[in-house]
Amino acid sequence: MRAQQFFISTLKEAPADADIASQKLMIRAGMIKKLAAGVYTYMPMGLRVIRKIENIVREEMDRAGSIEMLMPIVQPAELWKESGRWEKYGPELLRFKDRHDRDFVIQPTSEEVITDFARQEITSWRQLPVNFYQIQTKFRDERRPRFGLMRGREFIMKDAYSFDRDAQKAGESYKKMFDAYCRIFSRTGLVFRPVAADTGSIGGSRSNEFQVIADTGEDLIAYSTGSGYAANIELAEALPPAAERQAPKETLQKVPTPGCDKCESVTALLGLPLTRSVKSVVLAADRTDEAGRSLPARIVLVLLRGDHSLNEVKVGKLPELKDGFRFATEAEILEAFGSKPGYLGPVGLDPQKVKVYGDLSVRCMSDFVVGANEEGFHLRGVNFGRDFPEPQFADLRNVVEGDPSPDGQGTLKLQRGIEVGHVFYLGTKYSSAMGATYLDEQGHPQPLEMGCYGIGISRVAGAAIEQNHDDKGIIWPEAIAPFEVVICPMGYRRSEAVREACDRLHDELQKAGVDVILDDRDMRPGPMFADWELIGVPHRIVVGDRGLKNGEVEYTSRRSLDKREMVRLENAAAFILEKLKAARA
Repeated sequence: MRAQQFFISTLKEAPADADIASQKLMIRAGMIKKLAAGVYTYMPMGLRVIRKIENIVREEMDRAGSIEMLMPIVQPAELWKESGRWEKYGPELLRFKDRHDRDFVIQPTSEEVITDFARQEITSWRQLPVNFYQIQTKFRDERRPRFGLMRGREFIMKDAYSFDRDAQKAGESYKKMFDAYCRIFSRTGLVFRPVAADTGSIGGSRSNEFQVIADTGEDLIAYSTGSGYAANIELAEALPPAAERQAPKETLQKVPTPGCDKCESVTALLGLPLTRSVKSVVLAADRTDEAGRSLPARIVLVLLRGDHSLNEVKVGKLPELKDGFRFATEAEILEAFGSKPGYLGPVGLDPQKVKVYGDLSVRCMSDFVVGANEEGFHLRGVNFGRDFPEPQFADLRNVVEGDPSPDGQGTLKLQRGIEVGHVFYLGTKYSSAMGATYLDEQGHPQPLEMGCYGIGISRVAGAAIEQNHDDKGIIWPEAIAPFEVVICPMGYRRSEAVREACDRLHDELQKAGVDVILDDRDMRPGPMFADWELIGVPHRIVVGDRGLKNGEVEYTSRRSLDKREMVRLENAAAFILEKLKAARA
């Protein structure tokens, strides 16, 4: 490839609304261009990256036995109504009507379509197992699209779906996809962790996320210092304290705490450690009667130790909240507690109005501090059983650094990550709802066991930059760089010797299968180097008259710009091939 035949468009500054490194650098490097909020055009340079990621994904999916197909972006609403997700998915599902007033959606994912396909095409146990995948554009109507390709509305995704005859075989398919994902992300050159995760809106009973480690990641990962355990903080189990609850030593006291509506300020006023306080989080579950009329919301009080935070995924599994919940309004809180927020507690509540749950870390506490359900006052010396009924206890908090690992090996540490892949064991969630069955050996219909497996192709590109950049620009891993090597001539049109050496080296590398670009734009060295450092091509060869007098060219790695190495011109192609071989090893 020659630069004059390609399209290179770089910017010195990123737009003011660009938030994170990957968004700024992809725009500046001429890889994406914003069309609307969360919607981007992939420019030629960026599309090369996307295609390389797609190729790695295709190779590993094919190797794992998955079969490529392509499903429509537009999907009929009837399928979503069959699965039950038409009502449940939420406003991220872009719905519209065609000219015949029929409902459709722009697909955010394809479980319904593939299940419809399977119920028509898979009839016998002899056809199983089978796995289909596609690489397709998706759309999720994010409330606040941001971070470029990291949280856009339109994005490119690989999704795959496995079909098996029973749970054991489905588990084998799940493992095969899990292993394929590990190979994919290893080949892209990313530092990643597979972590246990919540199934979310996709559903199912088992899932793992693949998280690229980056400080800008939106997800928080808990991992063990003593084992391979890792989980998204939403799912990471907080073990109950080993200590037993002590017998009460204090009497119940109502103490004035004017202006102290946080556990931190209350314990500071009372001269107590924060761990002696219990915070009250009030949640509400909306309800309707059989006719669809609104009923008063079900109010749930969650008790957490003062230094802990609520885990909304765990709380969402409580019986009263499993169909959805929100934080209670101030009016609802006043009605149930008789006090404004900041001074709430479990003592003296009407069990008909409020259901109380306690986190496992609260269960071993005694003589603790809670709100008195009266503005400006708290209770100290509070104890279970004596002062209010023992609530139900469950794991309801986020883990913190230093917590014991759930597998009993080591303690937990936290780090940020960017989710780039997710695998789910769905079981019969969709096949049962949509009547997707096969006939077993006895001719009896059985529901298909399913798994689904997604990779955010465009998100991988953004995550790679978040993990690989410096103040000059992007530093692409070789496998997904738009070009592997750039040849930078010093005076391409002025010097016949430079031109001949560059052309010969370009052709030799290209013949050897190297993705090389020759910058024949005849630019000054400074701007030329700045362009390629911004774009992030891993290997650069500079060819000039001065070096050629000694039969040499200059090599620089994008990862170490301060180190320059002179290489014999006749050995330059072999030298680059060795560099690429080492990078792929």
